[in-house]
Amino acid sequence: MQYANLPQRVKALVVDQIILIALLYMTSEFLSTMEDVPDYVRLGLFISYFLLYEPIFLSLFKGTVGHMFINIKVTRQNDDQQAIPLHKAAIRTLLKLLLGWVSLLTISGSDRKQAIHDSVAGSVVLEG
Repeated sequence: MQYANLPQRVKALVVDQIILIALLYMTSEFLSTMEDVPDYVRLGLFISYFLLYEPIFLSLFKGTVGHMFINIKVTRQNDDQQAIPLHKAAIRTLLKLLLGWVSLLTISGSDRKQAIHDSVAGSVVLEG
């Protein structure tokens, strides 16, 4: 079992950020074709993309588009054949968003290369 390293995880994060930016842009363009879309609707959509994209992909596919592109996957710590459940993926994502780079930088201090958000969610990030 080969654990993903920090550069691989950062590359996946960059790919995902590009995808989210493109999604935000397309949504903005689509909403601009409609009359009088309230700001709270726009804001709600944009926030939901950031909060739901990663947990849904992790729980269904063991990784986001960025993970798949870089050929890494997020699995349960105690069973590398299983995706983490949606509620744990949501907690993982929320912690990742709140802690930012601090969480990722803790990877080197762990035998399994787990960030803080991985440890809390009971997940590991593997190559392949």
